[in-house]
Amino acid sequence: MTEVPTVLRRAAAVSGATNRGRPLISLAGVGKTYQNGTLALTDVNLSIGQGEFVSLLGPSGCGKSTLLRMIAGLGSTSEGSIDWPQSRYDAKGEPQRDLGFVFQEPTLMPWATVFENVYLPLKLTGVGKRAAVGRVTEVLAMVGLEKFAGSYPRELSGGMKMRASIARALVVKPQVLLMDEPFAALDEITRIRLNNDLLGLWQSQQWTVIFVTHSVYESVYLSNRIVVMSARPGRIVADLAIDAPYPRGEMFRTSSTYNEFCRTTSAELSRAMAGAEEEH
Repeated sequence: MTEVPTVLRRAAAVSGATNRGRPLISLAGVGKTYQNGTLALTDVNLSIGQGEFVSLLGPSGCGKSTLLRMIAGLGSTSEGSIDWPQSRYDAKGEPQRDLGFVFQEPTLMPWATVFENVYLPLKLTGVGKRAAVGRVTEVLAMVGLEKFAGSYPRELSGGMKMRASIARALVVKPQVLLMDEPFAALDEITRIRLNNDLLGLWQSQQWTVIFVTHSVYESVYLSNRIVVMSARPGRIVADLAIDAPYPRGEMFRTSSTYNEFCRTTSAELSRAMAGAEEEH
């Protein structure tokens, strides 16, 4: 059994081993204020390297999803910058983000088959169905839905719908996978199964994953790095390295190592929430 860590090392302390060269994504002084005056995020500084599995952990309403959407280019910052140093840039100077996005809800088209739902991103980029068959079939097999290509969303369980949503994000062969609490609404058994499947895919495909969650247990199980955020206005209060080896499974989930990581991460989250309450 892996030796139980007495403390979690800060991710910054080991970044040289995991992020050689330029970061894949770099956030500097990022803030977000909505038109009604609500300050959602303030002074967020974060660098994410190739191949990392990073969880954004924090209480509901702390701006985790807002931050993820801004990284994806689905929203603008009020201050600061989000750069993709390794990306190509278009004629307007915007980075060509190579990413897939999995939302909290599967958001599948109810009138379309699983195949048609997964094919949609390719269709929108002008790829013909005949040319896309191989790629769609491949990603359906990756998520275990190859036998359900002709099924409709109403015929799928909640976990299967989320698998279809993940397949739709993967069909574009992203370098970065952004996931916004994708398993929060699922039962515990299904959630654990999908956690395991996601880790297997991440290891085999070598993506960079940024995963939003408010579950300490899920973040520790999945991640090699956890970014803890305070309550609104969201800001980073801890950056923790979860340096347990992969692959992870039931032995890790029931180990004293896992429990120690969870206790320390939970303490950081509690400290962040207590600090926010004192400020208010």
